[in-house]
Amino acid sequence: MLTDASVFSRAGLDAIAVKPAECDVSRATSVPVDTVAIDYEGREYLPDRETLESLAADGDALLTTPVRADGFDPLGDDSLLSTIPEGVGRVLVAGHPAYLSAEEQRRAVAPRLGTALETAPDAWVGTESVERIAMATGATQYDLLSRTTERELRGLRAAGFDGDVAVYAPTVLTDDDDAVLDAVGGYVARRRPVTRALPDDSTTDATATGRTRDVLLAAADDYALVGTAGEVCEQADALREAGATTIVGYPALGLESLLE
Repeated sequence: MLTDASVFSRAGLDAIAVKPAECDVSRATSVPVDTVAIDYEGREYLPDRETLESLAADGDALLTTPVRADGFDPLGDDSLLSTIPEGVGRVLVAGHPAYLSAEEQRRAVAPRLGTALETAPDAWVGTESVERIAMATGATQYDLLSRTTERELRGLRAAGFDGDVAVYAPTVLTDDDDAVLDAVGGYVARRRPVTRALPDDSTTDATATGRTRDVLLAAADDYALVGTAGEVCEQADALREAGATTIVGYPALGLESLLE
């Protein structure tokens, strides 16, 4: 398990993603990267203004804001936008249904992304579930790593797309298979191709055995950045060679594991 932040610096990542429901995001300033992206996990977990200002003072800080959520809706209640300090960038996303009410989920994404970009033209746009809409904006694409990401990146570049593409990936800086499964087994098991390949009622953590374990470990290589710092650096370099401009790692073993 990783216990030295200098190892993280050798992993070849450009940015770190943090989840405020899991950790004190202000501690991300101790990790040697220039950019911190803050995931959205509901209004109750939004970092306060002082924390955001601290992150922005130390480097680039990006706050994920679901354009359908009350408080961030550019065509409705956008009251939370005034709480974002100057100098903090934004990641515009449709929003995970788990963090949206039924009414918010029914709101149209495309017009809200377009309107939000008028006031935040440098924002990144999350592509999850709205890939074509996101591409149409021309903004920096914030893409979730999958088994097809490298092929898709090459296709985009071959087709003439010259915009920025940031790739987000859960990152596990260890070659311990048990630690990998405990960190990302459940995550990769939710990817549709993996779900179809798994036996029913499969265990997805380190206790997985047989075919289930083999499927999960193979999927971890497809949907996460896994291995020693050198191995992850090679994966990050391959993504950049294919056309990615920024690699964002979410420390799936926990932010604290980088700071011990």
